[in-house]
Amino acid sequence: MIEDSEVLLEKKRIVIKVGTAVLTQNNELALERLSNLVDLISKLKNEKKYELILVSSGAVGAGNTKLQLDKTQIANRQALAAIGQPLLMKHYKKRFHDYDINCAQMLLIENDFDSRKRTKNAQKVMEILLSNNVIPIINENDVIANDELLFGDNDQLAAHVAYYFNADLLVILSDIDGYYDKNPREYEDAKMQKIVTNIEESQLQMVHTPNSEFATGGIVTKLKAANFLINRNIPMFMSSGFDLTNAYDFLLNDNHISGTLFKSE
Repeated sequence: MIEDSEVLLEKKRIVIKVGTAVLTQNNELALERLSNLVDLISKLKNEKKYELILVSSGAVGAGNTKLQLDKTQIANRQALAAIGQPLLMKHYKKRFHDYDINCAQMLLIENDFDSRKRTKNAQKVMEILLSNNVIPIINENDVIANDELLFGDNDQLAAHVAYYFNADLLVILSDIDGYYDKNPREYEDAKMQKIVTNIEESQLQMVHTPNSEFATGGIVTKLKAANFLINRNIPMFMSSGFDLTNAYDFLLNDNHISGTLFKSE
């Protein structure tokens, strides 16, 4: 029993967050990308030195594949999330089953991290799941919570998950393949910043620019997540969720070819 505990303590705990823009396309679930993500997580898990937590967006987008509603209305978005969350989990469960891996759903809100009792309870559940080789899949519980209790985007949720669940690294997989010195969609000479150790306040105050109809984030929310973790000495790696080559290089081969690593100096 002691030996097992020592092995567990040596494992590196990684939170992987995948965005709505990656998981949906043309009002459909991007099942091939979801499948590729599960492949990556399964390979990491098979390394026997990693514990994996997945923070997954996409519930609203998944719900919209079954029912089209006006997404500018909060209640409609909540209804779509209610439809889409079990659909999303069905696909995750099916693909993880191919690897003989069990997964579990955890729905959290910001208030869960403000209450010592609720945070401690969530931490206990998390440790039980991880110690039994289950992949926790976390999303924001936006079906019944009001705006005051929500993070509003899963980048912030993922950062809190990484901190409160004692992760060694947060990986954000998005339609943005890294952080550039200027918008690469507008400037051909934009250069990726491979390592970022400081984020200016002005960068955190920029207007959000989500690129998906269902997304609630953008580069600003990722910078806020990175800043939250930098201040707590937890690194964050941001890379493409469309092409996982750089994620494989960084996570499996310890080779930082592309993507941005946010870390404290």
